[in-house]
Amino acid sequence: AALDHEIDKTLSEIQKILGIDIKSCKPQGSLLDKLYITKQQRETLLKWTLYGVLTLLCLVIQDTFLSGIWVFGASPDLVPMVILLIGMMQSTEAGVTFALCAALFYFHAGSSPGAYAVAALPLLEFALSAFRQSYLRKSIGATVFSAASALILYEILVFFVSLVLGRTYLSRFPVAILTWLMSLLAIPVLYPVCRAIDRIGGETWRE
Repeated sequence: AALDHEIDKTLSEIQKILGIDIKSCKPQGSLLDKLYITKQQRETLLKWTLYGVLTLLCLVIQDTFLSGIWVFGASPDLVPMVILLIGMMQSTEAGVTFALCAALFYFHAGSSPGAYAVAALPLLEFALSAFRQSYLRKSIGATVFSAASALILYEILVFFVSLVLGRTYLSRFPVAILTWLMSLLAIPVLYPVCRAIDRIGGETWRE
């Protein structure tokens, strides 16, 4: 406030000396003024862009590499894991919004099990994130537990939808559990990366 006062005082003195209206020289409502982005906004934009890049990278790894790894008929489900993990580090609203956008991309990329995943991921994100922030302490364990719980519910949902559609058999239910367990193996790698990105622009959720 003191600095602004001194600036206004200096501009007023210069205006008297030069005999011009300095304020009228400043473009009002110019395009640059409207497009001005603060440092905090730039950092927030960078953070979410990096989250998007990380999700895309996981999608590429899953489709080109992990899809060829099968253990008793199960393969890691990396993309839902990273989507849910990222969401658990944000506020409930931000996490659900990210999960919805990422799920839409996941579906249109042709890699998701079906259109129902677009609704399933944000709904599970909402339920487990709200539960975490209401009943659990802020900790690494709470983040991992919530993301892992959301993922197992997602894998069970995928299995039973596939069962109803005639794409699988009830005897293959253990495969869904094995898929979940294999996906959890990615957490030691994904969690530090997500935490590093989350620190950009100030931490959303301090562990």
